Amino acid sequence: MVTTSQKLVISGYYGFRNSGDEAVLKSILTALEEESHRSNVTIEPIVLSGDPESTTSMYGVRSVHRMKLKEVREAIKESDGLISGGGSLLQDATGLKSIPYYLGVIKLAQWLKKPTFIYAQGIGPVNRKIFNPMIRSVFKACNYVSVRDEQSAEYLRGLGLQWNQIHVVPDPVMGLPLPEAKVEEVSSVAVNAQGASVHTKLPVIGVSVRFWESDRKELTAIAAGLKKLCSKKAVHLRFMPFHLPIDEQASRFVMEMLGDLGNKGSEVSITKDLTDPQLMLQEVSNCDVVIGMRLHSLIYAASQYVPPVGISYDPKIDQFMLRLDSETVGSTDALDGDKLAKTVANLLDQRSQWLKEHEEGITELKQEAKVPAQQIIKYLGRKG
Repeated sequence: MVTTSQKLVISGYYGFRNSGDEAVLKSILTALEEESHRSNVTIEPIVLSGDPESTTSMYGVRSVHRMKLKEVREAIKESDGLISGGGSLLQDATGLKSIPYYLGVIKLAQWLKKPTFIYAQGIGPVNRKIFNPMIRSVFKACNYVSVRDEQSAEYLRGLGLQWNQIHVVPDPVMGLPLPEAKVEEVSSVAVNAQGASVHTKLPVIGVSVRFWESDRKELTAIAAGLKKLCSKKAVHLRFMPFHLPIDEQASRFVMEMLGDLGNKGSEVSITKDLTDPQLMLQEVSNCDVVIGMRLHSLIYAASQYVPPVGISYDPKIDQFMLRLDSETVGSTDALDGDKLAKTVANLLDQRSQWLKEHEEGITELKQEAKVPAQQIIKYLGRKG
């Protein structure tokens, strides 16, 4: 069997020191590589990045600057296709530029007669109706469309895409593997807020927070819940900033409100400058429970069979928790600290029961996360 080499441009929110989005990229690259080993297609990725040097250094792939149109056009022109995704690329909640940019990249590839693939995207919210016909036009011309939740599929069906044109699959990060060289477990050593070593055998509670409400009431409620938890049970609170540097600031905001928990037997620490997604995944795997505002902190946790406690600032958090047959503990505008403490304490006490109830479903999601790569490789194999 003759092996063919195919260049694929990958477009997404990469090169911005966001562990969740970097995990999406690493997951896509890994899934494509694994699937290429089972086929006669070898993939040469070209990643569109906000920091091409960092992306090339971290993943060993070719990268071009996502905002340099000439470089983007040349990369697409020489490629055999374009992947857009995953992540929440097509939404206007954080600004008006995301949807036109990502659709523009896909449309450029279509103008250049390249096959285009939507890889496990979360679509929406799309609040401005002006974007609907743009999305419909571009997606109808795609060769493969997959989304990460049923709500995204329903939105696309509402635009006129047929049900059999859309695959609903898990977020790619459900399939992200741990690093081959395992780092030392946080349960035996960590670094506290002052940079000193912390040695502990305490249950580890991962905490991923971000700024959202202008009055910081959600972070105040989280701090109150964590203090309540520590008044009942000695734990190690391990803060894990997913988007640097802003999430580190949010983490330290909460840590300051916690004060000194040493007299209650608990400990507090924070990861430092951790941008490699697999190393962050390792951190999460060492936790006993993860409290998360960031979607991918919850996905990391579930993929490692660690109970996630979701705090919703966006419907995508609720949608992911529903895929686990679970609910969020609250939302950023209505979070009860006592409920948060009780939920975490119960999961610590009943972790084996949680695993028994969720292990089979999580294993299925991990396998399903590889489906888009399989479909894309199959398409390229037929085309080659």
